[in-house]
Amino acid sequence: MASISFFGGVGSVTGSKYLVEAGDKRVLVECGLFQGLKELRERNWEPPPFDPRSLDAVIITHAHIDHTGYLPRVVKLGFSGPVFASKGTGDLMRILLPDSARLQQEEADYRNRHGLTAHTPALPLYDEADARATLELLRTVPNDGKPVEVCDGVRARFLVAGHIMGASLVLLEIDGAGPSGGVLRFLFSGDLGHYDQPIVKDPAPPPDCEYLMVESTYGNRLHGDVSSADQMARIINEAAERDGPVLIPAFAVGRTQEVLYLIRELEDDGRIPILPVAVDSPMAAQATQVYNRWTEEHDEEYASILMQKRHPLKTASMTTASTRDESKKLNDKRGARIIISSSGMMSGGRVLHHAMRILPDENATVVFVGFQAAGTTGRRVQDGESEVKIMKQWVPVRCRVEKVEGFSAHADWKAVLKWLEGLDTTPRTVFTTHGEPEASEAMAGHIRERFGWNVVVPEYLQRMEL
Repeated sequence: MASISFFGGVGSVTGSKYLVEAGDKRVLVECGLFQGLKELRERNWEPPPFDPRSLDAVIITHAHIDHTGYLPRVVKLGFSGPVFASKGTGDLMRILLPDSARLQQEEADYRNRHGLTAHTPALPLYDEADARATLELLRTVPNDGKPVEVCDGVRARFLVAGHIMGASLVLLEIDGAGPSGGVLRFLFSGDLGHYDQPIVKDPAPPPDCEYLMVESTYGNRLHGDVSSADQMARIINEAAERDGPVLIPAFAVGRTQEVLYLIRELEDDGRIPILPVAVDSPMAAQATQVYNRWTEEHDEEYASILMQKRHPLKTASMTTASTRDESKKLNDKRGARIIISSSGMMSGGRVLHHAMRILPDENATVVFVGFQAAGTTGRRVQDGESEVKIMKQWVPVRCRVEKVEGFSAHADWKAVLKWLEGLDTTPRTVFTTHGEPEASEAMAGHIRERFGWNVVVPEYLQRMEL
Protein backbone atom coordinates (compact mmCIF):
# COMPACT_ATOMS: atom_id res chain seq x y z
CA MET A 1 0.00 0.00 0.00
CA ALA A 2 1.01 3.58 -0.63
CA SER A 3 -0.32 6.90 0.61
CA ILE A 4 0.08 10.62 0.05
CA SER A 5 -0.12 13.37 2.67
CA PHE A 6 -0.69 17.02 1.80
CA PHE A 7 1.52 19.22 3.98
CA GLY A 8 1.36 22.38 1.85
CA GLY A 9 0.31 23.74 -1.50
CA VAL A 10 -3.35 23.06 -0.66
CA GLY A 11 -5.77 25.87 0.10
CA SER A 12 -3.04 28.26 -1.07
CA VAL A 13 -0.34 28.61 -3.71
CA THR A 14 2.56 28.40 -1.27
CA GLY A 15 4.38 25.89 0.91
CA SER A 16 4.11 22.92 -1.46
CA LYS A 17 5.00 19.65 0.32
CA TYR A 18 3.62 16.20 -0.51
CA LEU A 19 4.77 13.11 1.38
CA VAL A 20 4.53 9.81 -0.51
CA GLU A 21 4.83 6.67 1.65
CA ALA A 22 5.08 3.09 0.41
CA GLY A 23 6.07 0.37 2.83
CA ASP A 24 9.03 1.76 4.73
CA LYS A 25 9.92 4.26 1.99
CA ARG A 26 9.18 7.97 2.48
CA VAL A 27 9.72 10.45 -0.34
CA LEU A 28 8.87 14.15 -0.03
CA VAL A 29 7.89 15.83 -3.29
CA GLU A 30 8.51 19.60 -3.01
CA CYS A 31 9.70 21.37 0.12
CA GLY A 32 8.37 24.90 -0.16
CA LEU A 33 8.17 27.90 2.12
CA PHE A 34 4.78 29.29 3.12
CA GLN A 35 4.29 32.92 2.10
CA GLY A 36 1.47 35.47 2.18
CA LEU A 37 -1.06 35.39 5.00
CA LYS A 38 0.37 35.50 8.53
CA GLU A 39 -1.37 32.25 9.46
CA LEU A 40 0.43 30.58 6.55
CA ARG A 41 3.83 32.12 7.30
CA GLU A 42 3.60 30.95 10.91
CA ARG A 43 3.50 27.34 9.69
CA ASN A 44 7.15 27.72 8.67
CA TRP A 45 8.05 28.03 12.37
CA GLU A 46 5.95 25.13 13.60
CA PRO A 47 7.50 21.66 13.94
CA PRO A 48 7.09 19.96 10.53
CA PRO A 49 4.25 17.39 10.31
CA PHE A 50 6.84 14.72 9.43
CA ASP A 51 10.19 13.68 10.83
CA PRO A 52 12.88 15.06 8.48
CA ARG A 53 15.27 12.32 9.59
CA SER A 54 12.86 9.63 8.36
CA LEU A 55 12.81 10.82 4.73
CA ASP A 56 14.60 8.67 2.16
CA ALA A 57 14.71 11.43 -0.46
CA VAL A 58 13.28 14.76 -1.58
CA ILE A 59 12.18 15.54 -5.14
CA ILE A 60 11.92 19.13 -6.42
CA THR A 61 9.99 20.12 -9.55
CA HIS A 62 11.45 23.63 -9.90
CA ALA A 63 13.49 26.23 -8.06
CA HIS A 64 10.93 28.77 -6.85
CA ILE A 65 11.01 29.36 -3.10
CA ASP A 66 7.41 28.20 -2.59
CA HIS A 67 8.70 24.78 -3.74
CA THR A 68 12.26 24.79 -2.31
CA GLY A 69 12.55 27.40 0.44
CA TYR A 70 11.83 25.08 3.37
CA LEU A 71 14.58 22.62 2.38
CA PRO A 72 17.35 24.23 4.49
CA ARG A 73 15.03 24.11 7.49
CA VAL A 74 14.44 20.38 6.91
CA VAL A 75 18.20 19.85 6.62
CA LYS A 76 18.75 21.87 9.78
CA LEU A 77 16.29 19.53 11.51
CA GLY A 78 18.17 16.39 10.48
CA PHE A 79 17.44 15.38 6.88
CA SER A 80 20.60 14.11 5.17
CA GLY A 81 19.34 12.15 2.15
CA PRO A 82 19.51 13.02 -1.57
CA VAL A 83 17.59 15.91 -3.15
CA PHE A 84 16.68 15.19 -6.77
CA ALA A 85 16.04 17.97 -9.30
CA SER A 86 16.70 18.75 -12.94
CA LYS A 87 20.07 20.24 -13.85
CA GLY A 88 18.57 23.65 -14.60
CA THR A 89 16.68 23.61 -11.31
CA GLY A 90 19.85 22.66 -9.45
CA ASP A 91 21.71 25.63 -10.92
CA LEU A 92 18.92 27.99 -9.89
CA MET A 93 18.69 26.48 -6.39
CA ARG A 94 22.38 27.27 -5.92
CA ILE A 95 21.41 30.91 -6.38
CA LEU A 96 18.01 30.96 -4.67
CA LEU A 97 18.62 29.08 -1.43
CA PRO A 98 21.66 31.07 -0.21
CA ASP A 99 19.81 34.24 -1.20
CA SER A 100 16.74 33.14 0.75
CA ALA A 101 18.95 32.55 3.78
CA ARG A 102 20.61 35.96 3.40
CA LEU A 103 17.23 37.68 3.09
CA GLN A 104 16.02 36.02 6.27
CA GLN A 105 19.19 36.96 8.12
CA GLU A 106 19.00 40.57 6.85
CA GLU A 107 15.32 40.78 7.75
CA ALA A 108 16.00 39.53 11.29
CA ASP A 109 18.91 41.96 11.62
CA TYR A 110 16.81 44.89 10.33
CA ARG A 111 13.98 44.11 12.73
CA ASN A 112 16.39 43.82 15.65
CA ARG A 113 18.13 47.12 14.83
CA HIS A 114 14.87 49.02 14.42
CA GLY A 115 12.87 47.35 17.19
CA LEU A 116 10.35 45.91 14.76
CA THR A 117 10.08 42.46 16.30
CA ALA A 118 7.73 40.82 18.74
CA HIS A 119 10.49 38.33 19.58
CA THR A 120 13.83 39.30 21.13
CA PRO A 121 15.97 38.71 19.28
CA ALA A 122 14.36 38.03 15.90
CA LEU A 123 15.97 34.94 14.35
CA PRO A 124 16.10 33.65 10.76
CA LEU A 125 14.37 30.38 9.92
CA TYR A 126 17.77 29.14 8.71
CA ASP A 127 21.11 30.65 7.75
CA GLU A 128 23.57 30.45 4.87
CA ALA A 129 25.38 27.48 6.44
CA ASP A 130 22.10 25.53 6.34
CA ALA A 131 21.61 26.52 2.69
CA ARG A 132 25.12 25.36 1.79
CA ALA A 133 24.57 22.05 3.58
CA THR A 134 21.36 21.60 1.58
CA LEU A 135 23.13 22.18 -1.73
CA GLU A 136 25.63 19.44 -0.85
CA LEU A 137 22.72 16.97 -1.02
CA LEU A 138 21.67 17.92 -4.57
CA ARG A 139 21.63 15.23 -7.26
CA THR A 140 20.76 16.73 -10.62
CA VAL A 141 19.37 14.84 -13.61
CA PRO A 142 18.35 15.72 -17.19
CA ASN A 143 14.76 16.69 -18.05
CA ASP A 144 14.67 13.81 -20.52
CA GLY A 145 12.10 11.39 -19.09
CA LYS A 146 14.62 8.64 -18.28
CA PRO A 147 14.10 6.80 -14.95
CA VAL A 148 16.27 7.77 -12.00
CA GLU A 149 16.39 5.62 -8.85
CA VAL A 150 15.30 7.78 -5.92
CA CYS A 151 15.52 5.04 -3.32
CA ASP A 152 15.08 1.26 -3.33
CA GLY A 153 11.93 0.45 -5.34
CA VAL A 154 11.12 4.07 -6.22
CA ARG A 155 12.06 5.81 -9.50
CA ALA A 156 11.40 9.28 -10.89
CA ARG A 157 11.20 10.55 -14.46
CA PHE A 158 11.71 14.28 -15.09
CA LEU A 159 10.23 16.05 -18.14
CA VAL A 160 10.00 19.72 -19.21
CA ALA A 161 7.10 21.59 -17.54
CA GLY A 162 7.59 24.90 -19.38
CA HIS A 163 7.14 27.06 -16.25
CA ILE A 164 10.66 28.44 -15.74
CA MET A 165 14.08 27.19 -16.77
CA GLY A 166 14.57 23.67 -15.41
CA ALA A 167 10.95 23.21 -14.30
CA SER A 168 9.83 19.58 -14.42
CA LEU A 169 6.88 17.29 -14.51
CA VAL A 170 7.81 14.34 -12.30
CA LEU A 171 6.45 10.83 -12.75
CA LEU A 172 7.01 8.76 -9.61
CA GLU A 173 7.08 4.98 -10.14
CA ILE A 174 6.68 2.83 -7.00
CA ASP A 175 7.30 -0.90 -7.22
CA GLY A 176 4.77 -3.21 -5.57
CA ALA A 177 2.21 -0.48 -4.83
CA GLY A 178 0.20 -0.60 -8.06
CA PRO A 179 -2.56 -2.84 -9.41
CA SER A 180 -1.98 -6.53 -8.58
CA GLY A 181 1.27 -5.66 -6.84
CA GLY A 182 2.74 -3.98 -9.89
CA VAL A 183 4.10 -0.47 -10.39
CA LEU A 184 2.12 2.52 -9.15
CA ARG A 185 2.62 5.68 -11.23
CA PHE A 186 1.96 9.09 -9.68
CA LEU A 187 2.43 12.16 -11.90
CA PHE A 188 3.18 15.55 -10.33
CA SER A 189 2.61 18.44 -12.73
CA GLY A 190 4.66 20.87 -10.65
CA ASP A 191 3.89 24.36 -11.93
CA LEU A 192 2.78 24.10 -15.55
CA GLY A 193 3.79 26.74 -18.05
CA HIS A 194 1.35 27.95 -20.63
CA TYR A 195 1.82 27.29 -24.32
CA ASP A 196 3.69 29.59 -26.72
CA GLN A 197 5.33 31.70 -24.00
CA PRO A 198 8.81 33.09 -24.74
CA ILE A 199 12.19 31.63 -23.77
CA VAL A 200 11.32 28.08 -22.61
CA LYS A 201 9.76 25.13 -24.40
CA ASP A 202 6.11 24.15 -24.04
CA PRO A 203 5.16 21.57 -21.37
CA ALA A 204 5.88 17.96 -22.36
CA PRO A 205 2.80 15.75 -22.84
CA PRO A 206 1.80 14.00 -19.60
CA PRO A 207 2.83 10.33 -19.31
CA ASP A 208 0.08 7.89 -18.34
CA CYS A 209 -0.42 7.37 -14.63
CA GLU A 210 -2.81 6.01 -12.00
CA TYR A 211 -2.73 9.21 -9.93
CA LEU A 212 -2.13 12.77 -11.00
CA MET A 213 -1.58 16.00 -9.10
CA VAL A 214 -2.18 19.12 -11.16
CA GLU A 215 -1.71 22.75 -10.21
CA SER A 216 -4.73 25.09 -10.18
CA THR A 217 -3.27 28.57 -9.67
CA TYR A 218 -5.49 29.91 -12.46
CA GLY A 219 -8.21 27.30 -12.09
CA ASN A 220 -10.92 29.97 -12.06
CA ARG A 221 -9.39 32.50 -14.47
CA LEU A 222 -8.10 32.95 -17.99
CA HIS A 223 -5.15 35.10 -18.97
CA GLY A 224 -7.25 37.24 -21.30
CA ASP A 225 -7.09 38.18 -24.93
CA VAL A 226 -5.07 41.41 -24.68
CA SER A 227 -1.43 40.74 -25.51
CA SER A 228 1.23 41.41 -22.91
CA ALA A 229 3.16 43.37 -25.53
CA ASP A 230 0.25 45.74 -26.19
CA GLN A 231 -0.39 46.26 -22.48
CA MET A 232 3.26 46.85 -21.62
CA ALA A 233 3.77 49.20 -24.56
CA ARG A 234 0.81 51.33 -23.45
CA ILE A 235 1.95 51.40 -19.81
CA ILE A 236 5.55 52.40 -20.64
CA ASN A 237 4.51 55.02 -23.20
CA GLU A 238 2.05 56.62 -20.77
CA ALA A 239 4.70 56.64 -18.03
CA ALA A 240 7.21 58.27 -20.42
CA GLU A 241 4.68 61.00 -21.25
CA ARG A 242 4.24 61.73 -17.52
CA ASP A 243 8.00 61.48 -16.97
CA GLY A 244 7.19 59.06 -14.14
CA PRO A 245 8.89 55.90 -12.86
CA VAL A 246 7.61 52.35 -13.44
CA LEU A 247 8.11 49.77 -10.70
CA ILE A 248 7.72 46.12 -11.71
CA PRO A 249 7.79 43.66 -8.79
CA ALA A 250 9.00 40.44 -10.38
CA PHE A 251 10.36 37.10 -9.25
CA ALA A 252 14.10 37.05 -9.85
CA VAL A 253 13.86 33.66 -11.55
CA GLY A 254 11.54 33.38 -14.53
CA ARG A 255 9.47 36.54 -14.46
CA THR A 256 12.34 39.04 -14.54
CA GLN A 257 13.76 37.30 -17.60
CA GLU A 258 10.38 37.34 -19.37
CA VAL A 259 9.88 41.06 -18.64
CA LEU A 260 13.36 41.93 -19.94
CA TYR A 261 12.76 39.83 -23.05
CA LEU A 262 9.54 41.73 -23.79
CA ILE A 263 10.96 45.20 -23.11
CA ARG A 264 13.90 44.41 -25.41
CA GLU A 265 11.44 43.25 -28.12
CA LEU A 266 9.36 46.43 -27.78
CA GLU A 267 12.50 48.53 -28.09
CA ASP A 268 13.65 46.58 -31.15
CA ASP A 269 10.26 47.13 -32.78
CA GLY A 270 10.27 50.85 -31.98
CA ARG A 271 7.07 50.57 -29.96
CA ILE A 272 8.47 52.22 -26.82
CA PRO A 273 11.18 54.81 -26.14
CA ILE A 274 14.47 53.59 -24.76
CA LEU A 275 14.30 54.25 -21.02
CA PRO A 276 16.80 53.42 -18.29
CA VAL A 277 16.02 49.92 -17.02
CA ALA A 278 17.43 48.92 -13.63
CA VAL A 279 17.32 45.31 -12.49
CA ASP A 280 17.62 45.54 -8.71
CA SER A 281 18.36 41.92 -7.94
CA PRO A 282 21.78 40.26 -7.93
CA MET A 283 19.93 36.95 -7.98
CA ALA A 284 18.11 37.91 -11.19
CA ALA A 285 21.43 38.70 -12.85
CA GLN A 286 22.81 35.29 -11.85
CA ALA A 287 19.62 33.54 -12.95
CA THR A 288 19.84 35.22 -16.36
CA GLN A 289 23.24 33.59 -16.85
CA VAL A 290 21.66 30.21 -16.05
CA TYR A 291 18.94 30.89 -18.62
CA ASN A 292 21.52 31.46 -21.34
CA ARG A 293 23.49 28.36 -20.33
CA TRP A 294 20.70 25.74 -20.52
CA THR A 295 20.26 25.87 -24.29
CA GLU A 296 18.42 22.52 -24.51
CA GLU A 297 15.34 24.08 -22.91
CA HIS A 298 15.25 27.23 -25.10
CA ASP A 299 12.44 27.68 -27.59
CA GLU A 300 13.36 28.31 -31.24
CA GLU A 301 13.11 32.11 -31.14
CA TYR A 302 15.35 32.48 -28.09
CA ALA A 303 17.92 30.12 -29.60
CA SER A 304 17.82 32.08 -32.87
CA ILE A 305 18.62 35.38 -31.12
CA LEU A 306 21.54 33.78 -29.30
CA MET A 307 22.81 32.47 -32.65
CA GLN A 308 22.95 36.10 -33.83
CA LYS A 309 25.37 36.84 -30.95
CA ARG A 310 22.76 39.09 -29.33
CA HIS A 311 21.60 38.97 -25.70
CA PRO A 312 17.84 38.28 -25.67
CA LEU A 313 17.53 39.54 -22.08
CA LYS A 314 19.40 42.85 -22.32
CA THR A 315 17.64 46.13 -23.07
CA ALA A 316 19.38 49.09 -24.72
CA SER A 317 19.94 51.05 -21.48
CA MET A 318 20.10 48.47 -18.72
CA THR A 319 21.96 48.37 -15.42
CA THR A 320 22.02 45.88 -12.55
CA ALA A 321 22.14 46.93 -8.92
CA SER A 322 24.31 44.38 -7.16
CA THR A 323 25.07 46.05 -3.84
CA ARG A 324 22.84 47.74 -1.27
CA ASP A 325 24.43 51.11 -2.08
CA GLU A 326 23.68 50.68 -5.79
CA SER A 327 20.10 49.79 -4.87
CA LYS A 328 19.75 52.90 -2.68
CA LYS A 329 21.12 55.14 -5.44
CA LEU A 330 18.23 54.10 -7.69
CA ASN A 331 15.96 56.09 -5.37
CA ASP A 332 17.94 59.27 -6.09
CA LYS A 333 17.17 59.15 -9.80
CA ARG A 334 14.33 61.14 -11.34
CA GLY A 335 12.23 61.02 -14.48
CA ALA A 336 10.88 58.16 -16.58
CA ARG A 337 12.65 54.92 -15.78
CA ILE A 338 11.87 51.26 -15.14
CA ILE A 339 12.85 49.40 -11.96
CA ILE A 340 12.46 45.63 -11.90
CA SER A 341 12.92 44.23 -8.40
CA SER A 342 11.97 41.24 -6.28
CA SER A 343 10.03 39.88 -4.59
CA GLY A 344 7.25 39.54 -7.12
CA MET A 345 4.47 39.74 -4.50
CA MET A 346 6.08 42.59 -2.53
CA SER A 347 6.41 40.14 0.35
CA GLY A 348 10.03 41.06 1.10
CA GLY A 349 13.31 42.04 -0.50
CA ARG A 350 14.52 45.23 -2.14
CA VAL A 351 11.24 45.99 -3.90
CA LEU A 352 9.78 47.15 -0.57
CA HIS A 353 12.25 50.04 -0.32
CA HIS A 354 11.30 51.20 -3.82
CA ALA A 355 7.60 50.71 -3.09
CA MET A 356 7.77 53.03 -0.08
CA ARG A 357 8.85 55.85 -2.40
CA ILE A 358 6.91 55.01 -5.54
CA LEU A 359 3.48 54.05 -4.16
CA PRO A 360 2.73 57.62 -2.93
CA ASP A 361 3.83 59.18 -6.28
CA GLU A 362 0.84 60.12 -8.44
CA ASN A 363 3.00 60.09 -11.60
CA ALA A 364 4.40 56.62 -10.91
CA THR A 365 3.12 53.24 -12.04
CA VAL A 366 3.32 49.84 -10.37
CA VAL A 367 2.92 46.94 -12.79
CA PHE A 368 2.07 43.47 -11.51
CA VAL A 369 3.23 40.75 -13.88
CA GLY A 370 2.39 37.65 -11.86
CA PHE A 371 0.04 36.07 -9.37
CA GLN A 372 -0.38 37.94 -6.07
CA ALA A 373 -1.16 35.57 -3.21
CA ALA A 374 -3.70 36.46 -0.54
CA GLY A 375 -2.17 38.40 2.34
CA THR A 376 0.79 39.80 0.40
CA THR A 377 1.43 43.52 0.02
CA GLY A 378 1.22 43.06 -3.74
CA ARG A 379 -2.28 41.61 -3.46
CA ARG A 380 -3.41 44.54 -1.29
CA VAL A 381 -2.07 47.10 -3.76
CA GLN A 382 -3.55 45.21 -6.70
CA ASP A 383 -6.94 45.05 -4.95
CA GLY A 384 -7.02 48.83 -4.65
CA GLU A 385 -6.34 49.43 -0.95
CA SER A 386 -5.62 53.13 -0.30
CA GLU A 387 -2.67 52.42 1.99
CA VAL A 388 -0.55 49.42 2.85
CA LYS A 389 1.81 48.61 5.70
CA ILE A 390 5.45 48.16 4.68
CA MET A 391 8.01 47.44 7.41
CA LYS A 392 5.47 48.63 10.00
CA GLN A 393 4.93 51.97 8.22
CA TRP A 394 1.64 52.90 6.58
CA VAL A 395 2.31 53.96 2.99
CA PRO A 396 -0.39 55.69 0.90
CA VAL A 397 -1.08 54.25 -2.56
CA ARG A 398 -1.53 57.14 -5.00
CA CYS A 399 0.28 55.71 -8.02
CA ARG A 400 -1.30 54.05 -11.01
CA VAL A 401 -1.69 50.29 -10.60
CA GLU A 402 -1.60 48.00 -13.64
CA LYS A 403 -1.80 44.23 -14.07
CA VAL A 404 -0.45 42.34 -17.08
CA GLU A 405 -1.97 38.84 -16.86
CA GLY A 406 -0.32 37.38 -19.95
CA PHE A 407 3.08 37.28 -18.24
CA SER A 408 2.02 34.52 -15.88
CA ALA A 409 4.23 31.46 -16.12
CA HIS A 410 1.26 29.37 -14.95
CA ALA A 411 -1.14 27.68 -17.34
CA ASP A 412 -4.70 28.95 -17.04
CA TRP A 413 -7.52 26.40 -16.77
CA LYS A 414 -7.98 26.02 -20.52
CA ALA A 415 -4.25 25.35 -20.98
CA VAL A 416 -4.35 22.78 -18.16
CA LEU A 417 -7.21 20.97 -19.94
CA LYS A 418 -5.22 21.09 -23.19
CA TRP A 419 -2.29 19.49 -21.37
CA LEU A 420 -4.49 16.80 -19.78
CA GLU A 421 -5.81 15.85 -23.23
CA GLY A 422 -2.37 14.31 -23.84
CA LEU A 423 -3.17 11.41 -21.49
CA ASP A 424 -4.04 8.15 -23.25
CA THR A 425 -5.56 6.49 -20.18
CA THR A 426 -7.86 7.72 -17.42
CA PRO A 427 -6.20 8.31 -14.03
CA ARG A 428 -7.89 6.75 -11.01
CA THR A 429 -7.79 10.07 -9.18
CA VAL A 430 -6.72 13.62 -10.03
CA PHE A 431 -5.79 15.99 -7.19
CA THR A 432 -6.03 19.75 -7.76
CA THR A 433 -3.47 21.61 -5.63
CA HIS A 434 -1.40 24.82 -5.68
CA GLY A 435 -4.41 27.12 -5.84
CA GLU A 436 -6.50 29.23 -3.53
CA PRO A 437 -9.69 27.34 -2.51
CA GLU A 438 -11.97 28.80 -5.20
CA ALA A 439 -9.39 28.16 -7.91
CA SER A 440 -8.76 24.53 -6.90
CA GLU A 441 -12.52 23.81 -6.74
CA ALA A 442 -13.06 25.48 -10.11
CA MET A 443 -10.21 23.51 -11.71
CA ALA A 444 -11.68 20.29 -10.34
CA GLY A 445 -15.04 21.24 -11.87
CA HIS A 446 -13.49 21.94 -15.26
CA ILE A 447 -11.77 18.53 -15.26
CA ARG A 448 -14.93 16.69 -14.23
CA GLU A 449 -16.99 18.48 -16.87
CA ARG A 450 -14.46 17.95 -19.68
CA PHE A 451 -13.30 14.39 -18.92
CA GLY A 452 -15.67 12.90 -16.32
CA TRP A 453 -12.72 11.93 -14.15
CA ASN A 454 -12.62 11.43 -10.38
CA VAL A 455 -11.15 14.65 -8.95
CA VAL A 456 -10.33 15.41 -5.31
CA VAL A 457 -9.51 18.83 -3.83
CA PRO A 458 -7.32 17.84 -0.84
CA GLU A 459 -7.10 19.71 2.45
CA TYR A 460 -4.11 20.67 4.56
CA LEU A 461 -2.70 17.71 6.54
CA GLN A 462 -5.04 15.25 4.76
CA ARG A 463 -3.68 11.75 4.11
CA MET A 464 -5.06 9.50 1.39
CA GLU A 465 -4.43 5.85 0.58
CA LEU A 466 -3.45 5.13 -3.02
